[in-house]
Amino acid sequence: MSQRNIILVFVVVVVFGSLLYTLTGTEDPELYRETVEAERERQFKYLKFNADSPLTKAQKDELEALDFYEVDRSYKVKARMEPVEDRKMMEIPLTDGSVEKYVRHSFAVFELEGQELKLLLLQAADETDRRNFFLAFADETSGDETYGGGRYLNLRQDGQRSITIDFNLAYNPYCAYNPDYACPIPPRENLLEIPIRAGEKNYDKSY
Repeated sequence: MSQRNIILVFVVVVVFGSLLYTLTGTEDPELYRETVEAERERQFKYLKFNADSPLTKAQKDELEALDFYEVDRSYKVKARMEPVEDRKMMEIPLTDGSVEKYVRHSFAVFELEGQELKLLLLQAADETDRRNFFLAFADETSGDETYGGGRYLNLRQDGQRSITIDFNLAYNPYCAYNPDYACPIPPRENLLEIPIRAGEKNYDKSY
């Protein structure tokens, strides 16, 4: 098969997968896994090769892979957005004792493993796109299987009152790799009492 035909087949597969999701509300499992793994590979390459990576040169030289949980589609959930009654600016403490300002925007309410959960969605004070949100959370794996200071997700509102949370894309803050960086600490509303075994695991500091 020629390279041109291979490209055409790939495009058809991607388009068909997108159409299937649009018409049925379901995703092709293999396409979904490939999408998550591609994002994880992008994350690895950024840490390994980018000049703005928080890793030191020695860490970059030693880094061969990041550690993730297996991709699990059940950890991708649709949440309804409940506006915060008293929407105001709040100061989120950072790991170095300083603070950053975020807007307490909405609660994302969803079901996971038979439980209803609620997480606070934050919006950076300087965010220009009002559909973008920041989610910092910790769970029962924090400090053991995952970074003790919690993990992050960058989210985008995809409905009038809904947002998709994919914990398979949860990533470590910079301070998980290098303590010289200051990172937002998850607010108390986002301290989950269940394990979230999805996304990035703890970074191996033995390098």
